[in-house]
Amino acid sequence: MAVTTTASDGNQTKRRRVLILGAGGRDFHNFNTVYRDVPEYEVVGFTATQIPNIDNRTYPVELAGSLYPAGIPIYSQDDLEELITSLRVDEVVFSYSDISHINLMHLASRAVATGADFRLLSARATMLESTRPIVSICAVRTGCGKSPLARFVARRFRDAGLRVAVIRHPMPYGDLAKQAVQRFASLEDMEKAQCTIEEREEYEPHIEAGDLVFAGVDYERTLRRAETEADVIIWDGGNNDLPFYKPNLEIVVADPHRPGHETTYYPGEPNLLRAGVVVLAKVDTANIEDVWAVRDNVHLNNPDAVIVETAMPLSVADPAAIRGKRVLVIEDGPTLSHGGMAYGAGFLAAKRFGASELIDPRPYAVGSIGPVYKAFPHMGPILPAMGYSDDQMRDLKQTIDAVPCDTVVVASPVDLSRLLHFEKPSVRVRYEVEELGEPKLTPILQEFMAGISRAVAV
Repeated sequence: MAVTTTASDGNQTKRRRVLILGAGGRDFHNFNTVYRDVPEYEVVGFTATQIPNIDNRTYPVELAGSLYPAGIPIYSQDDLEELITSLRVDEVVFSYSDISHINLMHLASRAVATGADFRLLSARATMLESTRPIVSICAVRTGCGKSPLARFVARRFRDAGLRVAVIRHPMPYGDLAKQAVQRFASLEDMEKAQCTIEEREEYEPHIEAGDLVFAGVDYERTLRRAETEADVIIWDGGNNDLPFYKPNLEIVVADPHRPGHETTYYPGEPNLLRAGVVVLAKVDTANIEDVWAVRDNVHLNNPDAVIVETAMPLSVADPAAIRGKRVLVIEDGPTLSHGGMAYGAGFLAAKRFGASELIDPRPYAVGSIGPVYKAFPHMGPILPAMGYSDDQMRDLKQTIDAVPCDTVVVASPVDLSRLLHFEKPSVRVRYEVEELGEPKLTPILQEFMAGISRAVAV
């Protein structure tokens, strides 16, 4: 039921009570763009899921605005029905990414059965416009290869003499007010910001490549800051989320290792339907039948999209460190967890370069690492690089130290041996984008850059 309030002119209005379901990113963006400073709505809370330890906090008044002098509480999504009842919620707004269609509708059913409406906000309702050209790079699932593609695109722009800013989908796990606008130009900037492993996995490769990286809870302020230092902005989206900014070129990545997922996950399917260019990634390690299945699905659902195929060849500096050795494989955490992959680049590299045995880390999992395997039972004998807090980073290091292996194969985008200081011999797996066949992405980018160069010249 809506709450009646009295406006300054004496008229009574009803504020619609809203609960926003989130995971520390899209939820705050939806609030900022649709609900903040709008007196017809009263956002009574956010919920949190997917990421550990991001509930039991408050969205601070500095970000919430004048209608929320005490800020807005953040609850666990586990208590959804109780929250809808106790908070007298009129409308539940779904605001996170990488969820199967069936699980999304289960959430909707729970909300509707408890008496609340269920709402999805469109891209048009939530995208911010920029004074600079924007290329958005999104995906149909977590772990498709967005960030390597974003680095590929950024490199093409830098080589053309353009100033590039990459805005990363934010990961506000700490002090939200301090994370309103963040700028990263060096590894030291990440140290000062006390970035988690998940944040470092996304920021560090861009910084090492020479990209200027921005992130933040206040996405409009972040955009305006980036505009002052860039000729072109790349939106490097998280998971399979929709763009936060209105793109001039919309690129979406699909993964032939997960055929069919491009039309069965939200909001990956809307991304597919919106895309101007669809990149089929990792075709060098996928089954050809799966590549063609995804290609056919893209053509069926978005026949106007240009389809580009790319490889993501794996490399290690010292293959002898793997050959014939007992190895512990560490993979990118989100790709394995809510991305649903049972393996990643590290597993493929261990097999390709001749490891004698993959040591199963599950019996050696310490502290918070053990429950990750219970929450995501599809994971095989590999270790996800989970590190959402200092405690979890310590648990990860202790797990690595406990596994009886000869070599640690690190396929996380961040240099974990430097960050965690484990003493076992290690080798990093690297992977970058390579274009295959025709059409290629580079001519599309060149045409796009020609328009930017003309605008800069004027």
